[in-house]
Amino acid sequence: MSETTTLLQSLKSVFGYDSFRPLQREIIEASLAQQDALAILPTGGGKSLCYQLPALQRDGLTLVVSPLIALMKDQVDQLLAAGVAATLLNSSISGLEARTRLDGLEAGRYQLLYVAPERLFAEGFIASLQRWRVTAIAVDEAHCISEWGHDFRPEYRKLATIREQLPQVPVVALTATATERVQQDIVQQLKLDQPGIFVASFNRPNLTYRVLPKQGPRSQILEYAEGHQDVSGIVYCQSRKAVEDYATALQEAGHKALPYHAGLTQEERIKNQEAFIRDDAQIMCATIAFGMGINKPNVRYVLHADLPKNIESYYQETGRAGRDGLPAECVLLFSGGDVAKYQHFISQVEDPNAQMMARQQLRQMTDFAEYGECRRGALLRYFGEHVTQQNCASCDNCLDDREEIDMTIESQQLLSCVFRINKAGYPMGLGHTVDVLRGSENAKIKARGHDNLSTHGIGQAHPADYWRLLGKQLIQRGYLNQSDDGYNTVSLTPLASTALKEKQPFMMKAPEVRKPTAKAARTGAIDCDEGLFEVLRSMRKAMADTAGVPPYVVFGDVSLRQMARRYPRSHTEFLSIPGVGQQKLSQYGAPFITVIEEWLSENDPRDFPPVEFTETAPSPTKRDQGLNSTQRETFKLFEAGQDVEAIAASRSLAKTTIEGHLATCVTEGKISDLTRLVTPSEFSKVRELIQTQGNDISMRELFEACNEQISYGKLRLITTAVGKGFLTVSSRG
Repeated sequence: MSETTTLLQSLKSVFGYDSFRPLQREIIEASLAQQDALAILPTGGGKSLCYQLPALQRDGLTLVVSPLIALMKDQVDQLLAAGVAATLLNSSISGLEARTRLDGLEAGRYQLLYVAPERLFAEGFIASLQRWRVTAIAVDEAHCISEWGHDFRPEYRKLATIREQLPQVPVVALTATATERVQQDIVQQLKLDQPGIFVASFNRPNLTYRVLPKQGPRSQILEYAEGHQDVSGIVYCQSRKAVEDYATALQEAGHKALPYHAGLTQEERIKNQEAFIRDDAQIMCATIAFGMGINKPNVRYVLHADLPKNIESYYQETGRAGRDGLPAECVLLFSGGDVAKYQHFISQVEDPNAQMMARQQLRQMTDFAEYGECRRGALLRYFGEHVTQQNCASCDNCLDDREEIDMTIESQQLLSCVFRINKAGYPMGLGHTVDVLRGSENAKIKARGHDNLSTHGIGQAHPADYWRLLGKQLIQRGYLNQSDDGYNTVSLTPLASTALKEKQPFMMKAPEVRKPTAKAARTGAIDCDEGLFEVLRSMRKAMADTAGVPPYVVFGDVSLRQMARRYPRSHTEFLSIPGVGQQKLSQYGAPFITVIEEWLSENDPRDFPPVEFTETAPSPTKRDQGLNSTQRETFKLFEAGQDVEAIAASRSLAKTTIEGHLATCVTEGKISDLTRLVTPSEFSKVRELIQTQGNDISMRELFEACNEQISYGKLRLITTAVGKGFLTVSSRG
């Protein structure tokens, strides 16, 4: 059997996917060939698989260096759910639990170990790694090692010493954002030996990019949230005060919103982050302190209430939307006031080089916000990617249906003004040029004699924003050059000189501030039975809460949408759903199939061609009364006197799965006495809550109302029994 075939089999059986994403297979094969590698893959591009899958193919331990506790726990939870032996060591682990895990590492029971960089340099830890037979090292968020990266962390610099201690162990460094300069720095700092360098496209085709004029941001945020209810979103702000203000306003408007910033206690930050990850809160208002290492795949929008400081930060933060490949929006509220505020902050920086770099980064970010052409293309070009497509059909500019008009006279006036300013010996920025055109007599203009230029005041018929936006278009189309020295002076290009001499026409879009209204194409959307999707989503949430993990650890939205599109009703069909491997089939297949069957017994299936199952599915007729085979097996063991724990152990299934089977037995009239499953007091309490608060009370609300003392599995049994008319644990009404 070839190596590729083996990899594909593991990819499907463990992770539930039939094919690799771009460059994943090449990176994995390089790692298995003992070659160092640098992998630059976009957020949502599957970086973690590039070291997780090789870890299953080789003997020994794969060490994963990761910067944040949240990221480690999230990935370990997902690996354990897929049946992979993984663990982590960090400050969140108690002494007893840490000892147990260390014993497991000594015994060779784990395939992957996640640690923070600080842990590596604790006394004796490198010696422990040598005993544990580390056979591969993965450095996640590798851009943190570079001073040129947007999130430099000094402790990452020490990682180079690993090569001295474990010289024969291959290293793979991974990140989502790295310019060519940062890539070179990563290779040098980590001492990668002739690494394979794999750079995937930075394009995120499922993301729609929009920039809106910032006009009353609180109202804009409330309006946006109102139009995007019941989905997860992040609102990024620059100040803690703004975070608190927007979170409070959203809460008062009835949204489940929480704040996150460095001014909160660590306990508050952890609590709020967990609530967001587990879908108990839908909107996180946060400073940039939030997000790195957050693996939540179903964030449907990222809204920047303030201008990010640089393009790398913007790309990284917007990249937290749509990690599951489904459509998501990235909205930026932009105003000149934000630019002026940052310019003031930058002017306080003492280091001239740092000040110059900050000004350059601000100018690049401002140029993006004011860009009149394809925003996706602008982002990709920034990261050095060649772009041929002129219209992405999913950014506000490409969706803008305004026609180009003849703006020859205005363009000639602006270019002539730049030419005369430079000829006078004082090259200036675009803002100064606009002031001259508008006839300003400020001190700077008079000091340089620019009030005597023939172009002084010829543009008074238009507001300053008109000329500024026209100037940006002329820069973007190559007629004006803007310097990179931090002063942003403008000058004519040879293209402009030729156009002026030959009196060529200038066709431009009217430079007006606008609010995009066109809808973006839903790239990556999965049409499905939305009613069934909501039912499956609620079921997933209850199961995740019972297991103490985020909902996406059970299944991602892509998996649920495919279930609600393809209606799998056998193990073979369920296994064909993306994201379903053998472990998840065993643990969750039966209850999800049961719910799908119940849905089809009461609803007509929708037609979603083509049929995607490899086997012929039975026609969706009303389900026969009775249990399916796995539910019958559970009921047989229950009738034989076994309790839930014993049945779960004997069948190698989760307790919640067994309780789901038994709840179906209650529905089907197979069980009429809950005495062996719940206590009389548990039943009475839940029944009373349902009677007083209504049948639409959620499992989460019941769980909290019971002081989290009655498990979700028992709650499902009781609510099912109450729905069937049970009055006590041993009788029906």
